[in-house]
Amino acid sequence: MDINNEAPVITRDEILISAPIQTIWEIQTDVPAWPSRQPDVDSAEADAPRRIVWGGPAQGIVAVHIWTFDEQADGVLMRTAESWEGDPVAAQPETMQAALDGSLRTWLEILKRAAERTAG
Repeated sequence: MDINNEAPVITRDEILISAPIQTIWEIQTDVPAWPSRQPDVDSAEADAPRRIVWGGPAQGIVAVHIWTFDEQADGVLMRTAESWEGDPVAAQPETMQAALDGSLRTWLEILKRAAERTAG
């Protein structure tokens, strides 16, 4: 599964996290804890320590979201990409783009802080 590269709203972002990949994986795949760290998430599901993909409809928006974990010499480069499409997105693409950009940036920063704090 991949994002829809033709969707009206697409965000790609990344962040370098100075923590072991296993620590990051454990935090990111602690799916039951997502709502406690990410108030916009009601529920989710997880894969193995390199990639997570989820997708589906919510409130008229069809989303596909991909997370990849790339080990580097100085940490793990987390990459995320998400596409949104549907009537609400088509009606307000600029607003939706800003919302998705902000949401993914915040998620990456929260993940970085949690992983680096856990890794010590």
